[in-house]
Formats: sequence, structure tokens, C-alpha cells
Amino acid sequence: MRSRRAAQLSQRQAALLLLVPFLATYALFLVYPFFRGVWISMHDWNLLAVAFNPDAKEFVGLRNYERVMWGEDIEWGLAAPLWQGLGLIGLALAAVLHRRSRVSRFNAIALGVVSLLLVVLPGFHPGEVGRWYDRRFWPTVGNTVLFVGLTVPGVTISALLLAAGMNRETRAMGILRTLFFLSQVLSVTVVTLIWQIMFSPRQGLIANITEVAGGTPINWLTDQQFAMAAIVIATVWWSLGIAMILFLAGLQDISSEIYEAAALDNARGPRAFWFITLPNLRRTITLVVVLQIILHFQVFGQSHLMTQGGPNDTTQVLVRYIYQTGFRDSELGRASAMAVFLFVIMGGFSVVQFIIGREKDE
Repeated sequence: MRSRRAAQLSQRQAALLLLVPFLATYALFLVYPFFRGVWISMHDWNLLAVAFNPDAKEFVGLRNYERVMWGEDIEWGLAAPLWQGLGLIGLALAAVLHRRSRVSRFNAIALGVVSLLLVVLPGFHPGEVGRWYDRRFWPTVGNTVLFVGLTVPGVTISALLLAAGMNRETRAMGILRTLFFLSQVLSVTVVTLIWQIMFSPRQGLIANITEVAGGTPINWLTDQQFAMAAIVIATVWWSLGIAMILFLAGLQDISSEIYEAAALDNARGPRAFWFITLPNLRRTITLVVVLQIILHFQVFGQSHLMTQGGPNDTTQVLVRYIYQTGFRDSELGRASAMAVFLFVIMGGFSVVQFIIGREKDE
């Protein structure tokens, strides 16, 4: 008995010893920088001044958060009817889907919370004599939400259709899968360079096709109406690979016997896809959507390299604004406050991903 306990104890000690390098690295490069960032966000911290004089900072508490997110004489109302209308539709949809047992309670609550935020947050606006302290922050958040709202459905639907079309074990399908996945291994610099050429009004492929069709080429990257669309198109093309592989794995996990049984009831083609494939891919779809949301909220390179946040801030996104505030304007305290705000958003979706993964394991 003693020898068995000694063996168990030695195994625990060995396990802890093996964990120490990982835990030390994790604490040094992730945990400490996070709490350091929170601490910096509570200071009036000029990057250049503190670099030469460590005492050139002032503790201001939550003042940076107020400067970033609030203003004077802020009111609430129907300031953004489109977003708030979508939020109300989402709340009604969550209630109906849950009542009819179409989705789980967790998914219904998640949809309801997101929809409620869409109703509440866009409703805040300055009164007649009010103003935002940071006039660019909430429009930048809105641009980021718009970008996520366009790219996530685009990637999810495109990847699902591609995966369904290539769910065959043939040599041609294997080659096509490789070709569609190749974009995923490219760096953001290469991707933006490719699409800058594609969108060029003089030498771009899209402009050439437009001219052949008798139209006038569009200056995609400098036109306020099309700049965000250009970034979304490039991002969807770049992000298809991983989502397609996840959907392929989910499709191959569905037993062929289910389709054979459905075929006896005359459920083939689109009917089989709607009533068999989609319900069996529910968890995979949720996982892909959550992963894409987390990834695209952190968009930086496409906006920075393709449009430099323009024209007139129409493609300015949150991470790029944080970068400019911290390193161009040297306001590290205010930039850290915005980074904490982004962390809270990412943390919320990470919790969703964790719960979905746990439900899948169970």
C-alpha cells in the first residue's frame, strides 16, 4: 500500500514538474502582460515620457475608460434604428426558436444576449448639447461589428457549401480541397497585396472584367461605399480554408446509413441537406461561427495595409485604432483601456466556445 501511494505521489510530482515550464511561460507572456495592461489602463501613461522618466505617469483610476466610452449629456433612444431593429428581431427569434425547441437553452440565451446588446448599446447618443469624449471610438467599434457581421456569415456559408460539394473521396476532390485551402497558409501581407492588385481600377482583374462588360471600373479601396466590401471579400477568401476543413470533418462524421434511410422516404438533394445535413452539423456550425467571430474581431492587417483605415475612417477597426492610439499618439493608458474592452468581448466568446466544446464532449 505504501509503495502504491509513493508511486502515485511520484507520478503527481512528475506531472507537476512537466507542467512548470508551460505554466511559467504562460504566466510570463500572457498572464503578466494582461494584468500589466489593466494597470497601465488606470494611468495617464505617455509612452515616450515614461520611457525616459518612469515616474512620468499619473494614476487616474477608471478615467481612461470614461474618456474612451462615455461623454457629456449622453442619452438613450432610437439612435440607430437598423441595428436596434435587428436586435429586436433577434430577441423575437431567440424566443420562438427556444419555445419550439429548435435550439438549446444555451444557444437561445446567447442569441438573446447578443440581440439585447444590439438594442441597448447603439441607443446611447449625445444630447443636443452633449458630446462623446472620444468621437472615433464607437464608430470604430461599429465598423468592427459590421466587418464581423459580414465576414462571419460569408465565411460560414461559403465554406459549408464548398465542403458539401467536395465531400467525395476522389482525386479531383482532393486536389480542389488543397487549392481552396492554400489561401489559408498565406500571410496577411501577401493576401492584401494580391487583392490590392485585384481591386486596382487600372490593372486589376475586376476592373478588366467590368470594362469588358461595358461598365466603369470602381476604385474599390478609396470609395467610401466599397472600401469595407473590398476588405470583407479579401478576408472571406483568405479565411475559407480552416472553416471548410472543419465542415468536411463534420460531414464525414455523418453516417451514410442516415442518407440511405432518408432516400427511402424520397429525401434527396436539397431536402436531405436541409433536414439531415444541417441538423447534424449544428455543433460544427456553432463552433465555426464562434471561432470566426473571435478571429475577425481582431482584424488589423487588412485594414492597415489595404486602406489605412480610410477613406474617412470607414474601414478603421478597433485593433488598428488601439495601435494608433498607443504607438502613434503615445497614449498608452487610453489604448490599454480599449484593449481591455476588446479582451472582454473576446473573453465572452471564448466562454461560449468552451461551453460548446464541453457539450460536444458530453
